[in-house]
Amino acid sequence: MFHLLLAIIYLAFISLGLPDGLLGSAWPSMYQEFQVPVSYAGIISMIIAAGTIISSLQSDRLTLRLGPGKVTAISVAMTAAALFGFSFSHSFILLCLWAIPYGLGAGSVDAALNNYVALHYSSTHMSWLHCMWGVGASAGPYIMGLVLSGGAPWNTGYRYVGILQVILTAILLLSLPLWKDRQTGTDSEASRGHAPEDSGQTAPAKPLSLKQIAAIPGAKEVMVTFFCYCALEQTAGLWAASYLMLHEGISSETAAFYASLFYIGITVGRGASGFLTMRFNDTRMIRLGLILILAGVLTILLPLGGNTSLAGLIIVGLGCAPVYPCVIHSTPERFGADRSQALIGVQMASAYVGTCLMPPVFGLMANHISISLFPFYLLAILVLMFVMHEKMLKKTAK
Repeated sequence: MFHLLLAIIYLAFISLGLPDGLLGSAWPSMYQEFQVPVSYAGIISMIIAAGTIISSLQSDRLTLRLGPGKVTAISVAMTAAALFGFSFSHSFILLCLWAIPYGLGAGSVDAALNNYVALHYSSTHMSWLHCMWGVGASAGPYIMGLVLSGGAPWNTGYRYVGILQVILTAILLLSLPLWKDRQTGTDSEASRGHAPEDSGQTAPAKPLSLKQIAAIPGAKEVMVTFFCYCALEQTAGLWAASYLMLHEGISSETAAFYASLFYIGITVGRGASGFLTMRFNDTRMIRLGLILILAGVLTILLPLGGNTSLAGLIIVGLGCAPVYPCVIHSTPERFGADRSQALIGVQMASAYVGTCLMPPVFGLMANHISISLFPFYLLAILVLMFVMHEKMLKKTAK
């Protein structure tokens, strides 16, 4: 049963990633049909992110009431409905309306699954599961590309991915008996992979308020850490191609291909991190990741041309790989299993706030000052992330 549920969770993480790249890959076709400016993709993205933030903050309440299995099934069903809504939409307003359940579904399932895995499985599985998210995030645009290249409209791509989500929803509903309310005890496999020890704590009778969460030692620091991580990852992913083209003089087609290697670096890095976590604990893995990010940013800063900047981006991607999954996996150990769902919920919300705000801020800087500030911007975020993570470690030391 343990391994069957784990396989289902792996499928759920692929499902999490599937819709993430669809909008970007389909938008060049969509905005022309809707006769709106190309920049309107940002409106839809902001609505999705706002819904994700709200549902992440409510994940503690929902998971205590329904359990992680039901929350995951309901959330994936909401995402599937939103994808079908997108596929049948023929106006921009309808897209905005369907973006609401799209975001609400994503936040709850993300927080619930991450907490469940942090409690019951090893850090190795956490890294590999997030690697599966990368597989899904890569597969979504690939499916859309196949649809468009075959002459079908973008709606068909959304419909295909929606069908995949419906199938997963059915699997999740059938798997509900497997989602037992286990405590934080671990089996022998999990124990070898640094899973949290059984603290003897049980879930709180009532969900924690945001004020109560913020009062927990180290909570504010870990929230800023997540804000910084996603700010750095999303800024790098969004602006890498523009930096390579405008600052390094690389053609737009080549720059787009090179920038995609950043995400490949994250996905491959998370696969490798799964093996490294068998030897190193979460804190060491996070520090290793931050060191690699620093090395990558410094490489981008070297005045040696586009190929050097490309190498730096790949190194930054590899460095990003262990940070997100290992911070999440360490949450029950650092803050207690009884409070981990609440903490992971606000971590997810903080991450999405960073995703929403910081890439557009750099866009303004690039527009009004210079695109050459790209590596310096990443470096500033990295320094703040390192400081906050180290402060969190000190406040939660046992």
